[in-house]
Amino acid sequence: MSERSVLDELEAESVHILRDAVAQAKRPVLLYSVGKDSSVLLHLARKAFHPAPVPFPVLHIDTTWNPHEMITFRDALVARYGLDLIAWINHEGLDAGYSPITHPSDVYTDVMLTQALRAALDHHRFDLALGGARRDEERSRAKERVFSVRGPGHVWDPRRQRPELWRLNNARLAEGETVRVFPLSNWTELDVWRYIEREGIPLVPLYLAEERRVIERDGTLIMVDDDRLVLREGEVVEHRRVRFRTLGCYPLSGCVESTATTVDAIVREIEASSLSERQGRLIDGEGNASMEAKKREGYF
Repeated sequence: MSERSVLDELEAESVHILRDAVAQAKRPVLLYSVGKDSSVLLHLARKAFHPAPVPFPVLHIDTTWNPHEMITFRDALVARYGLDLIAWINHEGLDAGYSPITHPSDVYTDVMLTQALRAALDHHRFDLALGGARRDEERSRAKERVFSVRGPGHVWDPRRQRPELWRLNNARLAEGETVRVFPLSNWTELDVWRYIEREGIPLVPLYLAEERRVIERDGTLIMVDDDRLVLREGEVVEHRRVRFRTLGCYPLSGCVESTATTVDAIVREIEASSLSERQGRLIDGEGNASMEAKKREGYF
């Protein structure tokens, strides 16, 4: 099968999932992280319902620690496409001083991401949330169904997931249940980048290699986005040509040295790489900070 036909098959599957999900939902929402996967998901949603506007809001859980380029890009894209953006901040956590600098990553992400997401979904009474997660990202993601049912409190139990025989999607919900839907489940990182290249999908410039101010912390390159990042003893700010493979709160998201300044160059770089895109995600650790533990508590 040619590269183009593979992308066409993936696109058709995702568009079908989007339409099927929205047809079964009362109050759907798209979870928008501003990253490459949710940008592809948003592009597919625009295709799925064209020429009508996207028929649901997009929800960004804003921790206030995303790089400034992400927020600038988000706001420009929302204006360009006329999207209904909900930027949700856990103000109680913010007022209590939770930050990736002062708190362990598992505590911080629980308060500012997991609790914030649950609160936003409950406040707006969303019953179905579309997300850009892929099964190849991380081992707990591989346990997900395309339609992932969450129990009361948005708790995820992999043992309670429904079979998806013949690709039939079941979004029927009991009292207190919601469902997360992942239209990109069968995509790989390389598929995403090839599709971005083919479709000309706009992206945050942080994905492209550029000279940036970084420090090396615990073997990971961390971008110095503003003066809130307090340097530890012995750390020195350097200028290196780096890019991001995955985005999030900048003190918890490592970048990689790279010369890839175009999407085509990124595709070639990933084709030659054997390293996971999430190698720099400091929130994906083991134990209490593992991704599966977070997902069980309602994380994306």
